[in-house]
Amino acid sequence: MKTIKEYLTNDHRRCDEIFASMEDAANNSLKDAKSITQEFVEASEHHFQMEERVMFAEFEQKTGMTEGPTAMMRQEHMQMRALMKQLMDSLESGDKDKFFGLSETLMILLQQHNMKEEQMLYTMAQQHLSADSDRIIAMMDSMIVE
Repeated sequence: MKTIKEYLTNDHRRCDEIFASMEDAANNSLKDAKSITQEFVEASEHHFQMEERVMFAEFEQKTGMTEGPTAMMRQEHMQMRALMKQLMDSLESGDKDKFFGLSETLMILLQQHNMKEEQMLYTMAQQHLSADSDRIIAMMDSMIVE
């Protein structure tokens, strides 16, 4: 049985690998980086929605904490979504300096965000939701991104 923490941490690593591939591709050519950047944006959005629509909702319902760590993580998701949109725009305009400036900012924000989730929120979620781990993971597994 996989824990919620393991499941979501593994998905962070998957997104990190796509991010690294995106930067490698952009080093060669922004044109070549478009599809992998789109893949990164879609993988990140899927991850955010698994958290927001399933795990955060379950955690908030179980604990009654709606203005705590999940609210902060949602706020950070919004910031990262805005950066990813700008990243895609920089690809369209062919601005390599802007692309790498944005990707560096995004990488720092992602690292800090993921660390907070993995060290604090996922641990708290596991404590409160461990009895429902299988059901919650199944719900996240079956999600379709809106």
